[in-house]
Amino acid sequence: MKLPLLALGLGLLAPGTAAAASFEFVPAPQADLNRMYRVDKVTGEVTSCQYGLQEGAGGIGLTVCFAAGEGAGAQPPSEYGLVATRHTREAGVFRVNYRTGEMSICFVLVKKEQVVCTQQTNPSAEGAAEAPLVGSVPGRAGASATPPQGGSRF
Repeated sequence: MKLPLLALGLGLLAPGTAAAASFEFVPAPQADLNRMYRVDKVTGEVTSCQYGLQEGAGGIGLTVCFAAGEGAGAQPPSEYGLVATRHTREAGVFRVNYRTGEMSICFVLVKKEQVVCTQQTNPSAEGAAEAPLVGSVPGRAGASATPPQGGSRF
């Protein structure tokens, strides 16, 4: 009885098995969008999938996935996660680096059929002190900086 357990334990320690990817999944916060984001917790690569209607087939539909595009590919190895806001009209999510505190915003560019992310950044100590507590923020595109999503395509 102890021999099979020892063999199983040694098998778990075999080279290559520790390299298995570990992922985190987060839904897009947009209330009317059936989209999930996935991040590789070590490399930070972000991809996304959503439900799509399959016209004329009378079937159950299909899963439409978007590969990592600009800024969404592998980053320096670290400990990454995804955080969705509570903004019900926001289609993007934040990729966070739990070790450095850096953040970037990731969203799907439907026309390019890929996930893109802004450059990872941390607020500077000086910038945080100078930032306004209320009012408009320079450079912000309005209520949502993420391009409109959805449409009649899916």
